[in-house]
Amino acid sequence: MSTATPPAIRTTTVGSYSQIDWLLQSSGTEQSVLDATTVVIDAQRRAGIDLPTDGELYRFDPSHPDTNGMIEFFTSQLGGIDSQVGVSDAHRFREKHDFSWRQKPAGVVREALSEGTLDLTAACARSKSVAGGPLKFTLTSPYMLARTLLDDHYGDFDSLCLAIGQTLAEQVSDLDCDCVQIDEANIPGSPEGAPVAAAAMNLILDRINVEKAVHFCFGNYGGQTIQSGEWATLVEFLNSLHTDHLVLELAHRPANDLEALRDIDPRIKLGIGVIDIKVNHIESPFEVAKRLEHAAQVLGVERIGWAHPDCGFWMLKRSIAERKIDALVKGRDLFLGGN
Repeated sequence: MSTATPPAIRTTTVGSYSQIDWLLQSSGTEQSVLDATTVVIDAQRRAGIDLPTDGELYRFDPSHPDTNGMIEFFTSQLGGIDSQVGVSDAHRFREKHDFSWRQKPAGVVREALSEGTLDLTAACARSKSVAGGPLKFTLTSPYMLARTLLDDHYGDFDSLCLAIGQTLAEQVSDLDCDCVQIDEANIPGSPEGAPVAAAAMNLILDRINVEKAVHFCFGNYGGQTIQSGEWATLVEFLNSLHTDHLVLELAHRPANDLEALRDIDPRIKLGIGVIDIKVNHIESPFEVAKRLEHAAQVLGVERIGWAHPDCGFWMLKRSIAERKIDALVKGRDLFLGGN
C-alpha cells in the first residue's frame, strides 16, 4: 500500500463517463459492463486522477438518455414505485411540474417505499473489483428523485423525499469504496426546497462511513443549463449538510460565483469545477491552473481540497473527455508547482 502523502488538492471526476461504443452495441452482459468499467477507471488512472469514479455505465439507459439513467436506475428498482406510467399519470405529472426536459414521471409511487431490487452494495462491489485503487461511488439525491415521481401514496412532497432518503440510507453504511457522493441538480434552481433536501441528504450522509461528498450543478441537457440560480442563495443550505466536501459546478459559471463560497463553513472542503463539460473545448493545463489560482485568491488556497469537472462526461465523446481529464491533472500540478 502506498504511503505517499496525497497532494494538497486532489483530482476526481464527478460520476458519469463517456459511453463506450462497443458496450452500446453489445447485449449489455454483466461481463461486458465490467470490462467497460475497467476501461473507464484505467483511463482515469493513466491520466493521474487521484479518486476515479466507475463511470456509471451500468446505469445508462438508452430509453432515457436525457438523464443518463441516474433517475431510472433508482426509481425502477425501489419497491413501491410503479414504472408503468399511463397517459393519465403523465397528464397529472405535467399539471404539477413544469419540466421542459421531462414530460412524464419516472414512476408512480403506489405504496410505501422499500429497497425492492436496488442493491447499492453489489453495484459498488462490482466496480471496486476492477478499481485497482481508490474509488468514489455515487448516488442520486432523494430530492432529485422525488421531483421526478408522481406520488399517489405519501400525500406530500416532504414525506416522499424523506422516505427516499431513509430507504437509500439503509444501503450506504457498508459500501466498499473510499468516498460516497450524493448528486443533486435540482436544488440550485429551486432553493425553496433546501430544508427538506438537506434533511433527506443528511439521513444518508450520517450513515456513510467513508469520505462524504455532495455534488451540485445547474443541470446539463444537451449541453444546456436547465436550472437558473446562484450559489449565494444556497450558502445556508450548503452549510447545513453533514458532508466532508462539496463538488461544485464553477467552470461554466460567472467568475463572481466564487465570492459567495467564502461563507461556507471551514469544516467543509471545497471542490472547484475547473473543466467545463458543456463545451467541446479542451482546456489547457494553463487554463485549469488559472481557474484554481482565481479560486485560491478569492477563497484561500487552504479551503480548496479538490479539482474536478463541473459534472459527468456522458454527453461528451471519449476523445474529448480523456483530453479534458489529462488537462485537469496537469493543470492541478501546474498550480501546485507554482505555490
